[in-house]
Amino acid sequence: MENYSVLSLFSGCGGLDLGFQGGFTSLNNHYKRNPYNIIWANDIDANACQTYRKNLKHTIVCGDIRVIIAQQHNNLFDSPIPNSADIVLGGFPCQDFSQAGKRRGFESKRGTLYQAMSEVIKRTAPLVFLAENVKGLLTINNGSAMDQIINDFTALGYHISYKLLLTADFDVPQKRERVIIIGTRKDILPIFDFQQLLSGKSANWISLETAIGDLENSKEGDFINHYWSKAKKNKGQGNNAVSKNLPGPTMRAEHHGNIEFHWNNKRRLSAREAARIQSFPDDFIFYPSTSSAYKQIGNAVPPVFGWYLARSIYSFLQTNLSGASSENRNLQVSV
Repeated sequence: MENYSVLSLFSGCGGLDLGFQGGFTSLNNHYKRNPYNIIWANDIDANACQTYRKNLKHTIVCGDIRVIIAQQHNNLFDSPIPNSADIVLGGFPCQDFSQAGKRRGFESKRGTLYQAMSEVIKRTAPLVFLAENVKGLLTINNGSAMDQIINDFTALGYHISYKLLLTADFDVPQKRERVIIIGTRKDILPIFDFQQLLSGKSANWISLETAIGDLENSKEGDFINHYWSKAKKNKGQGNNAVSKNLPGPTMRAEHHGNIEFHWNNKRRLSAREAARIQSFPDDFIFYPSTSSAYKQIGNAVPPVFGWYLARSIYSFLQTNLSGASSENRNLQVSV
């Protein structure tokens, strides 16, 4: 089984990277090891980087990717971005495209961070790249933001396909909708077809009672990261109780303590419960605080969802790379 090298951008606490690595257990299901090696990872949030290092046992470069690119260009950076990679991952920051946010999109500095991802793709010429974002990306500026992103990625020499997916369809106990954009090198590969991924959808959704029911009466602190916000109930998002018979709502990063209430209405969901809803394994520990844990969990790609994406991309590569030599694979893309 061939291993593919992975370069990870906007890695956060490592949800997508864990999914690509595999070899973990979530809700009593084991997700076997995948044939990927992470060769470089980056995020700007120091707390997320701490969590990443301690759990994935892998170096992560902590800092602004735009600064890193500029410093590397001037030979000033001591942890350089690799010259090549088979896969580039990037869940570029999504708050400015979110329907729950101000939807500033390209008007904000964060809204153009996909351009940093584009620069890394241009430099490393991966076989495949995967970008993840919120549903709101499809509709901001009447769809012109998505059109611009697709055009920019296409100009790098890639076929582009994208799909709005629901994580509850992939063994994640959460109704989280995310846009997945996959680029494949035109000189070697066909366009990625989401049909194989969709054929692996789960027949049944996982309810919150199944996912977190055993923690309902656990005392605070009895379980790793089992601490919860004490924010009082008020009006607005995050002040409803979840339903135990359904998957959870989207775990949000910017809830400012207003994470949803448990179905018993006695308290809010704990950070560990939020992590389970995001499909993180119970031995994945978040540092250094509960508030930071909530943020990291909300920003993450659910690892189990990432695992399904990783398996589908691996199958795609194995099917379509039989005639491509390693020399051709490492050539820079013509643009």
